Amino acid sequence: MKGYLGIDVGSVSTNLVIIDENDNLLTSHYLRTRGQPITAVQQGIQKTGKDIPENVEIAGVATTGSARRLAGVIAGADTVKNEITAHAVAATHVVPDVQTVLEIGGQDSKIIIIRNGVVVDFAMNTVCAAGTGSFLEHQAARLNIPIEEFGELALKSNHPVRIAGRCSVFAESDMIHKQQTGHSFPDIIAGLSEALVRNYLNNVAKGKDILAPIVFQGGVAANPGIKASFEKALGEEITIPQHFNVMGAIGAALIAKRLTAQNDKPTRFLGFELSEFQYEASSFECKDCPNNCEIVNIMAEGELLARWGSRCSKWDQLEEKRTG
Repeated sequence: MKGYLGIDVGSVSTNLVIIDENDNLLTSHYLRTRGQPITAVQQGIQKTGKDIPENVEIAGVATTGSARRLAGVIAGADTVKNEITAHAVAATHVVPDVQTVLEIGGQDSKIIIIRNGVVVDFAMNTVCAAGTGSFLEHQAARLNIPIEEFGELALKSNHPVRIAGRCSVFAESDMIHKQQTGHSFPDIIAGLSEALVRNYLNNVAKGKDILAPIVFQGGVAANPGIKASFEKALGEEITIPQHFNVMGAIGAALIAKRLTAQNDKPTRFLGFELSEFQYEASSFECKDCPNNCEIVNIMAEGELLARWGSRCSKWDQLEEKRTG
């Protein structure tokens, strides 16, 4: 049986899935990246390999996310795609007529506008953390409330307080003030949820034509309080996919499957024993022009596997030679 591996490497989490020829999810893993994407990818692939039946043969691999190129080199990916494409493919697979995708992860958020199955517009957050999962986790820890209970508490609120959500610093200060004035935890958390949604709609989604059906994915979709706040603000029902937290990886796996169907080339997948290889990342600054590009090298077993980073592509190269 053929399987297709999708890998999504972000700043907070590294997600891996394998789907079969009928698009069934065979296995999925959600790991913390912890600033070590190489280690996360190696560990994720090793765990994934132990989960699938012995008769599954990997026929295609695709990577996505902020560290997609790095992950592609380590895994031996057949294609590397940006996260907008991967999330759009996954969303349309779950809800074929989806028109808006809301995606909020640990440190970034994005909106994707789809019309007739085609991405026509998108936007991502810039430097503000007030509309991301890491901000919610920080506030949950400060209030000594498990993040798993955060959203449920918001649903118990009868009178959500107004919290300034434009900046994470101001939001935290405002929350502390509301605590000191005696407001309940449910009202404060509900207010925080509404502030996050307000921040998202006023910044990430500003000027976008948000139409139903709307799909909400990413780690923050686990928070029912955020879902409720989106539905209240938009006046529309929000759909959360079953595997909302690994949708980027699912999209990558679907892309790998499509690519394999279009050609008869064997996969470049390097196997499930990647943890045995020692990878090293280094960089240098190219002085050949005023751009002063930072060039990244990826080495394994003393051999150069990949090099990228130049705006003119002068240094970009990917050796086809496999490691071992």
